[in-house]
Amino acid sequence: MPAVKNVVIVGGGFGGVRVALDLARRGIGGVSITIISNKAHLEYYPTVYRVATGRSSEQVCIPLDTIFRDTSVNIINDEITAIDTAEKTVIGNERYTYDELVLAVGSETGYFNIPGLPEFSYGVKSIRESLALKNHLHAVLTPSADPALPPEQKVIAAHFMIVGGGPSGVELAGDLSWYAKRIAVKHGSDPALVTIDLIEAAPRLLPVLPADVSERVKKRLQSLGVNIYVSRTVTGEEVEQLLMKDMQIKTKSVVWTAGVKPNTLIGKIEGLELDRRGRIVVTEHLQAKGCPHLYVVGDAASTQYSGLAQTANHDGEYLARFLAAKLGGHTVPEYRPILPISAIPAGPNWAAVLWGNRRIYGLLASWLRHAADIRYLSSVLGLFPALSIFLAGTRASESCPVCTGDEVGERRVA
Repeated sequence: MPAVKNVVIVGGGFGGVRVALDLARRGIGGVSITIISNKAHLEYYPTVYRVATGRSSEQVCIPLDTIFRDTSVNIINDEITAIDTAEKTVIGNERYTYDELVLAVGSETGYFNIPGLPEFSYGVKSIRESLALKNHLHAVLTPSADPALPPEQKVIAAHFMIVGGGPSGVELAGDLSWYAKRIAVKHGSDPALVTIDLIEAAPRLLPVLPADVSERVKKRLQSLGVNIYVSRTVTGEEVEQLLMKDMQIKTKSVVWTAGVKPNTLIGKIEGLELDRRGRIVVTEHLQAKGCPHLYVVGDAASTQYSGLAQTANHDGEYLARFLAAKLGGHTVPEYRPILPISAIPAGPNWAAVLWGNRRIYGLLASWLRHAADIRYLSSVLGLFPALSIFLAGTRASESCPVCTGDEVGERRVA
């Protein structure tokens, strides 16, 4: 009887989940599939920022047990700290051997060595970060309702700065434009004091997208009251101020969405060839150059559209087909990147969609973005569970005692 082939997948994000799920659904005999993640759930990153603005985390936090419930995939919760490619061993709290290894570890927040940012800024890259930001928003607005507080301190407390004019910064700014004012009212603060600044180092917002799309999104945010500063470089952050090359702004709330870097695990693996951004150089089959039996998907791979959720999912689909063919003794075409569809919300019931050469704005684009969310959730959960989770994610969810029970807070939000 032939030996069982162990396929080990490190990372429970879009790429890792897709490889494991698609490979398991193929029902290949003699193959054991294991996914190792430091989280017990998949974080649906495109909507993580919504947790910070009062939405339920159900749409964002999808248990791996639920995703792989009807499969033979082994789920292990562990933090992988080293990989020995010579011994074909993955090392965490325990050691795991593999025949084929898929690295799907994603990326981490990068601060570009700017002093103060790691200590004082907030983020929206994970559920934990988004919840911390939401709690901070409520906490910082509570004292601003105190009549004895000096006016200048009230202004500082209600001043929110988002650094990074890419999709994450734009999406958060659009949501924060209404959410911060709503909770200010609940906390007895003056909503007119709420100020939201969006800062981008490039000459325009969304610099990787066409200029006309950038301009439409800029006008939309400005219509929501968001102040936009471009060509501004952040040099540091202190306890109550953000430092830029040509100015200083008083604030207690800086949200950093401007940078990512490769996962630190990558730098610990010997024998890898890396590109100038620290990503792993791969072959036409997503195999790490110089490392047989090691494959890379998602943010860690040096591919054309690396860094996007759609790309990670596409990588996972391809690699599942490739591994199934390889283990079955067949051949498959080489990997080909696909141009992602950009769908960027900017406030309630409005989005910008770039689909090839087509531009779609407004309510229709917002619906298309929701349809994309439902499509992905359906692909890992099935249609009816996906619809249930999607609807749960549109409801407000507050733990703040001041806001709990408010009928406005219980309404559905876009």
